[in-house]
Amino acid sequence: MAGHSKWANIQHRKGRQDAKKAKFFTKAAKDIILAAKAGGGNPEDNSALRLAIQKAKAVNLPKDKIDNAIKKGTGELAGGDILEILYEGYAPGGVAMLVEVCTDNKNRVVAEIRHAFTKHGGNMAEAGAVSYMFNKKGVIVFDKEKYSEDDLMEVGLEAGAEDIVDDGEVFTVYTEPGDFMAVQQAFTDAGMEFNSAEVSQVPENLIEVDEATGRKVMNLYDTLEDNDDTQNIYMNADFPEGLFDDE
Repeated sequence: MAGHSKWANIQHRKGRQDAKKAKFFTKAAKDIILAAKAGGGNPEDNSALRLAIQKAKAVNLPKDKIDNAIKKGTGELAGGDILEILYEGYAPGGVAMLVEVCTDNKNRVVAEIRHAFTKHGGNMAEAGAVSYMFNKKGVIVFDKEKYSEDDLMEVGLEAGAEDIVDDGEVFTVYTEPGDFMAVQQAFTDAGMEFNSAEVSQVPENLIEVDEATGRKVMNLYDTLEDNDDTQNIYMNADFPEGLFDDE
């Protein structure tokens, strides 16, 4: 899992750049709808919903839109009839990709996702061909300049963290998905600020790509990300240092 944070930092930076887009609100609302649909509308009893609401507040989704999304998920309001689908494929350089979408039109979105892969030198794969290379984990990233590994271990391991990895400029704390909220809260209660915190699909191994291939992979990523139904994209590319520092 070491090295995952490099890609997480790229996503985090791109996320800040994309935060002004209306799609950021749409993605947050869809996460809430799906969480409420699966586990009910009470965040106290639904950890997935608590996390979705937390992410929505982080992008400043208004409270009325959060409430409406919960009601759509529970069926109190229309608009909750969306499907969550996972597509798998390969980007240039043999990079494995997972694309999570939420849509009300499966036929349209699969054609769009397939077209994106083909256009940028990749290809779609059968279900299960790629997903086995990833593990769903809670991922919390801390700046090394602020905290030592001992600081993180003292709080994190007691709260249920699975592992703490030295990732160069940062420490990455990994948890099982079910323990993520408790571990994150423990760090918050201890006054420890993290760079990012999310439940993610973490690749077991990374594939090194050169600069030219890395840019091709990111062209595919950007096209997939621009699709209105795309929620999350995960990949196992190990990009060259500094490749996207100018973006």
